[in-house]
Amino acid sequence: MKRLLCQKPLRQPTSYVALTSTKARAASTMSRAFHAAQRQMQTHGYLLQMTSPAKSHHLLPLLHIRQNSSSSSSSKESVFLQEQVRQQSLTDPEAFWMEAQREIDWIEPPTRALEVPDPTKPHKVNWFPGAKLNVSFNALDRHVNSGRKNQVALIYDSPVTNTIQKFTYDELLHRVIRAATMLRNNGVRKGDTVLIYMGMVPEAIVGMLACARLGAVHSVVFGGFASHELVKRIEDCKPKVILASSCGIEGMDKIVAYKPLLDGALDMCTHKPNKVVVLQRPQLFAHLRQDEQSWDDAVERIPEDKLYREYAAVEANEPLYILYTSGTTGVPKGVVRPSGGHAVVLKYTMERMYACKPGQVYWAASDLGWILGHSYICYGPLINGSTTVLYEGKPIGTPDPSAFYRVMAEHKVTTFFTAPTALMILRREDPHGAFRKKFDLSHVKAMFLAGERCPPEIQRWWIRHITGVDDSGKAVHDIQTPVNNVVSDNWWQTETGSPLVGTMIGLSPDGSKLAPIKYGSAGLPVQGVDLRILRIKDKFDEDTEIDAQPEEAEVGEIGNIVVKLPLPPGIMNTLWNDDARFFKTYFRKFPGYYDTGDTGMIDKEGYVHILSRADDIINVAAHRISTSAIEEVVVEHNEIAEACVVARPHPIKGSVPVVLAVCKHHRLDHSADQIQEDIVAAIRQRVGPFTSLYKQNIVFVQRLPKTRSGKVLRKMVRSMIDYIMQSESPLIAPKLCPIPTPATIEEEAVKDEVWFSLCEWATYNPSN
Repeated sequence: MKRLLCQKPLRQPTSYVALTSTKARAASTMSRAFHAAQRQMQTHGYLLQMTSPAKSHHLLPLLHIRQNSSSSSSSKESVFLQEQVRQQSLTDPEAFWMEAQREIDWIEPPTRALEVPDPTKPHKVNWFPGAKLNVSFNALDRHVNSGRKNQVALIYDSPVTNTIQKFTYDELLHRVIRAATMLRNNGVRKGDTVLIYMGMVPEAIVGMLACARLGAVHSVVFGGFASHELVKRIEDCKPKVILASSCGIEGMDKIVAYKPLLDGALDMCTHKPNKVVVLQRPQLFAHLRQDEQSWDDAVERIPEDKLYREYAAVEANEPLYILYTSGTTGVPKGVVRPSGGHAVVLKYTMERMYACKPGQVYWAASDLGWILGHSYICYGPLINGSTTVLYEGKPIGTPDPSAFYRVMAEHKVTTFFTAPTALMILRREDPHGAFRKKFDLSHVKAMFLAGERCPPEIQRWWIRHITGVDDSGKAVHDIQTPVNNVVSDNWWQTETGSPLVGTMIGLSPDGSKLAPIKYGSAGLPVQGVDLRILRIKDKFDEDTEIDAQPEEAEVGEIGNIVVKLPLPPGIMNTLWNDDARFFKTYFRKFPGYYDTGDTGMIDKEGYVHILSRADDIINVAAHRISTSAIEEVVVEHNEIAEACVVARPHPIKGSVPVVLAVCKHHRLDHSADQIQEDIVAAIRQRVGPFTSLYKQNIVFVQRLPKTRSGKVLRKMVRSMIDYIMQSESPLIAPKLCPIPTPATIEEEAVKDEVWFSLCEWATYNPSN
């Protein structure tokens, strides 16, 4: 008898039930054709949702079960260790988090874990109310005081400047004290804001920690952001001091001047900071205006006897930093990170999630301007007492595709973190792992992926070339004992500050106690996260309506990913100066839940599959299809390096998919017609003919437009197609792309390349 392992909806603490086959049959009245298509897609890791399935039981499968590989088929099933931990955190969050907070040094320790001050506002939770701490002290002083003063805290590796610098905890603390003194001399006090516009240099981390030391709130902005984007952030957070660098180095021969961009922003701003302090990089010296200072003059030349060595007591729910989310129009959302809960969760996840112990080396190949840079380049590793790597370079071209392998090997990295896009680039440039074979990576315990959903083929390729294990065609990858060289996806957001879903590699050295890696999945929900999937309703108007009676989706049904309140510690507690927008954006639509804005599903074993943003679902003739389901199949073609799928309007079916494909080595070894035919055939077989992917809707491009963290700018591509389709004729579309340029785009030239390719494509394919 077939049984579905499910969770009763809207219950807390969680209780589990098993549906009988009779109930399971009653739970869905979709057509047999749809079921056949769905089963076929599930076999390959893809899922589909009909637009209007009949109402039935709406249950979530959160019981994560497997059989021990060494036991017989009749052996009892057991819950993963990770799920046991999560259930403890949901059943008794007070006890769970009061135990976790013991790993942080408090000025005034917490007496309780959480409170909801106003029952009518369940989204406003205070974690560790009344407790006080200093995050900078936890990242530096306590390690110096406990015997780690001579341990390396920070490794700055910059192949673009041919520089490697190492700073011990004692040296980094001294630099932070100097920077904090400079900020205080310029009027910065607890609660004031400081904007940091420096790029990937040690002084950026020093500036962040110096702000935290004073109880000031920093806002790190990508180095090289355009002036108009800087204006939005300066006017919103009104910094007392701006820390900048003269330039950034984004390649072996690419220097980007930052200071003129900052000058242009300040000329447009009504708010003026007390001081601008500029790190003069030797690659490009900047002109300083009156009352501006160089970093050397302002920081390095303070006499020792004039240094301010105190640190502020910060209440647990007071802000540590503001991190603005990107947007093409309007004021970016300033996500506010509470200090205490964030510190507790970062310490907890460094060892339990990422398997990095104090004294070991952690490397997140990201930018400090992203949430990953805040959480796991700066604060997480240092709070943990680990060594963090700050890398200024690219996965290729600095100087070749061996860059990542070289850094891992040279610095004895224990845990590595990067974006799937980086792997796609490496797969394109080094498909057979020739550069990988030059380095010993046996010391690497875990490698994590985040930022974009990782297609199974890419993850299998990475595992094959890192570990030598060939998982071609397999759905799961078992974690061996001892746990080593694990390659795992995980999922989280700027708003959350740490993972919501992943594989907690550090919970046990025994691989049989850990959930195996399931390709195409981000893993399982983690501690404190009551994750649910809510049904997508056809008639629901996302802009104007509230779904007062949200329905939980079926097992394997694509829906809106939400987290049931209360949220765990460390997640944002407001938006800067805009509490009303905070509620409207994240909590208004589904009362009682945090709306992540992503879509996905939970499979029968409890694995979470993150498919796309809510607006990246293609509705083809009453079938909802995730763009990622199509992308997975496309990148499995031998000629394709990476792909992006978006919708285009269709007069009969509403919309159909368009594929933008990048060929390996930027060339076609086979005819374009043959590759298009291969892809269409694969999609029909693997996803289904209802996908309606036509050969002429596969467009070859040289590059995909991406953010600096590697996310493909699908919304921008979709806007291009909509604009072209609405033109009277593609032949009269503007020569220059009229779609606004996202502030986070890595290379603006790629936008125009894609625009020209789409205009040419639409000229010859006006209707299908």
